[in-house]
Amino acid sequence: MWFLFLVRSLGSIALRKAEDVDFKYHFNFFSVNFNEELVALYGGSLQRQTKFVHECIKVILKLYRDREFAPSSVAIVGHSMGGLVARALLTLKNFKPELINLLITQATPHVAPVMPLDKYLTDFYTAVNNHWILKAQDLRNLTTLSVAGGFRDYQVRSGLAFLPRLSQHDSALSVVSSAVPRAWASTDHLSIVWCKELILATIRAFFDLIDENTRQITEDPKKRMSVLNHHFVRHPAKMFEENPEAFTNLTGAFMWITVKGSKWTYSVYNDSDGKYFSFPLESHRKSYSHVYCENSMLDTSSWIFGCMNTNSSMCLEAADLSWRAELLPTTKVVMLKLVDYPSLSHIVIQVPPAVGNKYTLGCEFFKEDSRTVQLPVTHLFSFGLSSNKILLNSTGLLYNVQLQHFNQIYQAFKIYIDSHCQSLRERKPSVYRLHIPWSYEDSITVAKVPSLAEISARLHIAQPPNDSSMPELNIYSSPDCQYEVILKTSLLQVLGQIVRFHAGAFPVYIVSNILLTYGGQLSTLRSTGQCSDFSLELVRTAKPYKVEPLISIVVFLQGFNWFREIWESLSLPEVDAAVLSSQDAWFPLVSLILFLFGTGIAYWSGIFFSTSLRLFSSLWLILIRPTELQKDKLITPRRLCGMVSLALVSWTTCGAFAVLIIYLQYLFKVVKLHVTVRAEQNMHNRDSGHSKETSQNSSTHTVKAQSSVDSIPEATQSPSNSRTLAEAVNSLKMHITILNLFTWIVLLNLPSLIYWLKNLRYNIRLDPDPCRSTAVILICILEILMNSSTSEVKSSKLLKIAAKVPLPLSVAMLAFGRMHLYRVPHFVTFSLLLHVLCCFV
Repeated sequence: MWFLFLVRSLGSIALRKAEDVDFKYHFNFFSVNFNEELVALYGGSLQRQTKFVHECIKVILKLYRDREFAPSSVAIVGHSMGGLVARALLTLKNFKPELINLLITQATPHVAPVMPLDKYLTDFYTAVNNHWILKAQDLRNLTTLSVAGGFRDYQVRSGLAFLPRLSQHDSALSVVSSAVPRAWASTDHLSIVWCKELILATIRAFFDLIDENTRQITEDPKKRMSVLNHHFVRHPAKMFEENPEAFTNLTGAFMWITVKGSKWTYSVYNDSDGKYFSFPLESHRKSYSHVYCENSMLDTSSWIFGCMNTNSSMCLEAADLSWRAELLPTTKVVMLKLVDYPSLSHIVIQVPPAVGNKYTLGCEFFKEDSRTVQLPVTHLFSFGLSSNKILLNSTGLLYNVQLQHFNQIYQAFKIYIDSHCQSLRERKPSVYRLHIPWSYEDSITVAKVPSLAEISARLHIAQPPNDSSMPELNIYSSPDCQYEVILKTSLLQVLGQIVRFHAGAFPVYIVSNILLTYGGQLSTLRSTGQCSDFSLELVRTAKPYKVEPLISIVVFLQGFNWFREIWESLSLPEVDAAVLSSQDAWFPLVSLILFLFGTGIAYWSGIFFSTSLRLFSSLWLILIRPTELQKDKLITPRRLCGMVSLALVSWTTCGAFAVLIIYLQYLFKVVKLHVTVRAEQNMHNRDSGHSKETSQNSSTHTVKAQSSVDSIPEATQSPSNSRTLAEAVNSLKMHITILNLFTWIVLLNLPSLIYWLKNLRYNIRLDPDPCRSTAVILICILEILMNSSTSEVKSSKLLKIAAKVPLPLSVAMLAFGRMHLYRVPHFVTFSLLLHVLCCFV
């Protein structure tokens, strides 16, 4: 149970931390048991879970009611959907917001559900996010941190874990684990719970949040955000201090050394004497704009200071600039813009005695333009055939490579950094950081020098419209080395980005292709009297130009106020394609690619389906004797009873369960028909072969006699039998397509079935049931369709309408179903309903 792993991990580290402070402070951890319910795929129990957590909080606080330092609020750590349930607490009418002052979520999809498979799930998300946006001012006292797993989290992409921007102003923080100091690694959806580095950062933050007076988490929102930024955004390699002293006394019998050059490096090993290195700024302000220093000693002591206006090369009191530093995997660095510190006369580097330690320091003054180069990224459609490169002859410690035009989520690149050095002496490892300025999703790579390092450059969220900043590749380099940066578009990673952002919409595109094929088969049946094969009809009818232009026209018209007013007056739902297009300028092209993916998946799934049926029928022929072809009645008293029984099962237990039963019954019927057709075809082939052999033996007869013998095969096989076999073949092709469609309905309803089975011991009826009404309709439809044949449909007056309806239904499915998958079965059900009516009219 993942909640147990979460609380054990946090509790064990918190216990050790409490031991370090002699139990002056300690935390108690409680876990909430949700019975591992699949609320990420079934939203019917989310509201109940929210109310249950509310009751748990009240009970927990009652446990401390008589304590000296009784808490009045709790801090919540929620993994995955647990984080969303914690946010939903604030939507309860009788919930007091002051019961929570800190909320930390791990790999929680805050923006939207990963798979919107039922209405309860999407409505829950809408209610929670709207409440947080509308009540943003009321929620300023709640501090929220969302930690995403990065690219290794294949279940929840990190873009979904970023809290809505309008929700919390300055009291919410969203980071990716690869950017968290001391972690610097991506995690999968489960390992984020027990990632030691993230747990350490969380527990350190908890202890730094304690108010010494109340011995509870501080009520000051600014301090809470300051602590979270310290541990999860920018760590200065210092222990957190709420109000660090502005000035520090530089004491000790250290030697003062003045450094006048613009570049300085110093290595120390087992030195028993401490030193102060002083860098006068007056001589550098005119020539340089920045000063950069690095220190490989990763302790938490102060090491860089600024002396105020003084004429001497030494000072007794200085400003501690160590708080401006930043911790990296192998070094701590600080970069100061000289214009921002006009009152400083000297920069001082403190080198304490190094007994048994070896570390290096370095500083340099430079102009920002001399260390910043721009590298245009290759075009998205270069497919990796072209590359852009730049050569850096390193004379300093830091270079910034700005990646021009890198701002879209579908852009994905491979960056190769080839380093060469003039001498073979031992050098510190180089650190490469891909910095994304508009979100905390940096990634860091440490590589030996010389070496060839490979970096993947992808985005979790696109650049905001009003942001003009550029992503940067920061190279913390070694002097006297040459760095060649080569950038290429990665086609596989571009496709991976498309899948990562739109995998949830794949079922819509697949079903849309199958529905178009189904309509094409009905059209062919009407015009020729024959039902074409699924694969051939898919290639002929599943064309994106039949669907995408109509959706694009609707999306274009949505940009006009008069059209939106008419749309809303008709109470039509919001167009998913319009929402996606407004969020992503490339979406129309991406939608075309997804449609082609859907076509390919539908094609191979059809082949797999046909092959599976052939295997089942072969096994049947071996074990059971096939029956003769015969025409079934559409409705019999027995079938009517079965229909009513399944409807009762759907209404009293679970709709998805009844749908699965009727699906298996339909599958059995189709396999049986397939067996019978194969047996009839084999018999026909044997008769034809026997007749042909007879005609060859009579070759010595006259031409007149020969002609009469040649007519025997057709005479022995009666026309009625041929027509019956042809009708059975056509019916089989139609049933295979319908079964293919129905398979996706079963798959989309499968999560609610699994949820029902897991909780069957508690309640036999699934409540609420997202597919109960749809299941009753489908039972009635499929009970009739499984006994129908194409001979009844060909003469129907409604066949023309039934053949044309799948096209607009496919358009509507792609327009309204990409962000609401639960709507897909409704479109399929309507098309099948018309097919049923064709059997009677």
